[in-house]
Amino acid sequence: MNLEHLLKEFLEYLEIERNVSRLTIRNYKHYLERFIGFLPDSPTPSNITAESIRQYRLFLSRFTDEHQMTLKRVTQNYHLIALRSFLKYMNKRDILVISPDKIELPKAESRSIKFLDHDQVTRLLNQPEISKTEGLRDKAILETLFSTGLRVSELVSLNREQVNLERREFGVVGKGRRVRIVFLSDSSVTWIQRYLATREDQLAPLFIRYSGKKPDEHDTTGSSIRLTARSIQRLVDKYAKKAKLPIKITPHGLRHSFATDLLGNGADLRAIQELLGHKNVSTTQIYTHVTNPQLRAIHDKFHSKEKA
Repeated sequence: MNLEHLLKEFLEYLEIERNVSRLTIRNYKHYLERFIGFLPDSPTPSNITAESIRQYRLFLSRFTDEHQMTLKRVTQNYHLIALRSFLKYMNKRDILVISPDKIELPKAESRSIKFLDHDQVTRLLNQPEISKTEGLRDKAILETLFSTGLRVSELVSLNREQVNLERREFGVVGKGRRVRIVFLSDSSVTWIQRYLATREDQLAPLFIRYSGKKPDEHDTTGSSIRLTARSIQRLVDKYAKKAKLPIKITPHGLRHSFATDLLGNGADLRAIQELLGHKNVSTTQIYTHVTNPQLRAIHDKFHSKEKA
């Protein structure tokens, strides 16, 4: 059986049996098609050897695209994680193939977390021109991002009917199809209500675009004018520049700001894990490296103190 056919079945397995998100399936398809394309024509499981994997890792390490951009170490790891998962699937089907344990992941690069302090967040939130409908929408978006810690993909998928403004909460399906409850601040509720009051349509998306081509006349749901993740990224970048922030901030940076704000004010790490929708608390612990009130107290008490 060739690998192209096995890949098709593997992706179907991820969708049906594992209930993996469409985005993950799309990424796995991309990573594994790159691997299969690297192997000889019409490759089979027997073509996956320790040497072919070694050569593939060299290929990923030296890869450059048409813009001469290389692959980040974390992206190289994603390719290998997808390959290991594919090998595990073949093992499960009793297909003779190299053990996935033979693939060791290199140590990932240390990631610096970019986040805003309270004053910087306030500056950012004050940038949209609320006298305009688009600015009112943008204000509601920024307030919602900081209030909930939503991922940008979660934000753009929101529909009006799922957001309970009276209770100031709603459910969201995040990474790994994990469902969690997120909460809105009084401020974010106020701005969402003010934005929705300007809407004359009854379309489902909570946030819609106002520029570009007109919505499809056959689109009764509003999917054709739903804001995209890229639109939100550009929006945040625009207002960050307008606020003259000292760092480049993204929607995910507002998620980091949400988490560090909670942690800095004494919130429990497990609670933050739940609010962010992290599968493991070890993922949430990265924030303890950037904001730790106890370490700050020790620094203030003992650093550069003159001896009596």
